Amino acid sequence: MATAALTRRGMFARPRATTGWWSWVTTIDHKKIGILYGVTAFVFFLIGGVEALFIRLQLARPDGQVLDAELYNQFFTMHGITMIFMVVMPMGVALMNYFIPLMIGARDVAFPRLNAFSYWVFLFGGIFVYSSFFLGGAPDGGWFGYAPLSRTLPGHGMSYYSLGLQILGIASLAGAVNFIVTILNMRAPGMTFMRMPVFIWMSLVVSFLLLFAMPVLAVALFQLMFDRLFGGNFFNPAVGGDPLLWQHLFWVFGHPEVYILILPAMGIVSEVLPTFSRKPLFGYAAIVFAGVAIGFMGWGVWAHHMFAAGLGPVANTAFALTTMFIAVPTGIKIFNWVGTMWGGSIRLTTAFLFAVGFVAMFIIGGLSGVTHAFVPHDAQQTDTYYIVAHFHYVLFGGAIFGLFGGLYYWWPKVFGRLLGERLGKLHFWLYFIGFNLTFGPMHIVGLQGQPRRIYTYPENMGWDLWNLVMTVGAFVIAVGTLVFIVNAVLSRKRGEEAVADPWDGRTLEWTTPSPPPEYNFSDVPLVTHRDDFWHKKYARTPEGEPVRVFAGAEHADDDEHHHGIHLPSPSYFPALAALGMPFLGYGTVYKILPAMIVGAAILLLGLFGWGLEPSVEE
Repeated sequence: MATAALTRRGMFARPRATTGWWSWVTTIDHKKIGILYGVTAFVFFLIGGVEALFIRLQLARPDGQVLDAELYNQFFTMHGITMIFMVVMPMGVALMNYFIPLMIGARDVAFPRLNAFSYWVFLFGGIFVYSSFFLGGAPDGGWFGYAPLSRTLPGHGMSYYSLGLQILGIASLAGAVNFIVTILNMRAPGMTFMRMPVFIWMSLVVSFLLLFAMPVLAVALFQLMFDRLFGGNFFNPAVGGDPLLWQHLFWVFGHPEVYILILPAMGIVSEVLPTFSRKPLFGYAAIVFAGVAIGFMGWGVWAHHMFAAGLGPVANTAFALTTMFIAVPTGIKIFNWVGTMWGGSIRLTTAFLFAVGFVAMFIIGGLSGVTHAFVPHDAQQTDTYYIVAHFHYVLFGGAIFGLFGGLYYWWPKVFGRLLGERLGKLHFWLYFIGFNLTFGPMHIVGLQGQPRRIYTYPENMGWDLWNLVMTVGAFVIAVGTLVFIVNAVLSRKRGEEAVADPWDGRTLEWTTPSPPPEYNFSDVPLVTHRDDFWHKKYARTPEGEPVRVFAGAEHADDDEHHHGIHLPSPSYFPALAALGMPFLGYGTVYKILPAMIVGAAILLLGLFGWGLEPSVEE
């Protein structure tokens, strides 16, 4: 009887917390978890930005003295790891977490506790990697970790790299499985695949990419861990190991990873542009299938990162062709976005400006990317700042601009208040100007031969002025970030209160109050059209002009009909289980058996309690 009672109540049961810090530790509400993901990713964005400013200060003038070579290597490695694994990926996951259930008419994700586990693993994984700064030195072999250098570098930095990315990868896999099941099985009645918002489509593609790409990286990281800590020889050429094996494994993950980073932003832009152009998305089916095509074709281009590795003319030619072909679905998306804006009744909001900035900057990054399909061109520039310019135009001018567009667009839905438009537009123009000042000249110095991954350079190379301009641009971006923070703080204190549908939106999330209740929908919606909410608000005149039928805010769900809705119960076991992972990591890095035992015990205790806990409060 005692065991049965324990199972019903859950181990170490305590009352449900609805406010305060404990409510955030125990929450399994997808909306709160989305906020936690977003805030944590933004903190890492600030940290990665500070690292970038130090890098630019070091390179602002010849023979810089701001950082020594060792610390510079740690900063540029951690900047890359942070921005890719701790900022752009989780920021997209934050928006997916919050809005997938709302946009498909569901009350939560399929596995709420797994969702919480994903966040806590991400948080503890990021803390684990960054703790290396205080425990003998951070990773210093580049975010790409090329072997055999990464297996022989002294210190523990690259061991933290191999284990930390594995922990972060577990978070990504947990989230991917959850999103796939949620989208496939929990759509509202009537929401067929071709009625799903494009953001949901891109989230589905990204989730499948994560599901298949992260295990490939995990294999490479396990091999690197065994090479560094247990005398393995996977990448040791002296005894028959193959350093190129690391490159193949890493880039088989790494190029789908590019689309993992950019596709959420493409989905956001596909929601923002129709709303503020007051037009349906032009070529919905083409954009959807182009996104799916990008997901498939992304697996066939990895070796264009290896044109200087000596793969031979046959392999180089094959991957040059696939690199050219993958530009086609991307071009389709761009033409459809332009077609959406063409002839529309455009409102120049901050969200719209960031979406247009995404399209413009991504075009530049895409064009410089296509030039790398030419093997001689790539081989000459692969280790220069031309490459740095290319991937920042794709991942900052693309992904970051798109994500900020999503933040300005959905902020009132999440927090119930609008961000200030004046400060928002100042933020956009500071980012736009600072971004092009920082990364535009990198094309020039790259073509002039400035190598990547150098911590200083001599005078009279012709790079002095451009590096100073780049550093000024980086600080302009920093000022833009401060403007956003000020805007967010002012919005929370005295921002304009948001109605349910402040932008005259098209999709289901705008049918809920701002912010939505914990249960999302008092009645699960019935979907009859693509852009269903738009069709409920508007009818068409004989001339084809939309005429408002009723105000969308009048039909927002309220708190009067939520009785009888059973919600999953909060739990601290996902956080407890995740807490065991860094202890396992520390024990492995330093070969301390007691730490490994403690980590395994915490992990197992968390999973045991999780398994016994009832899924719904009685």
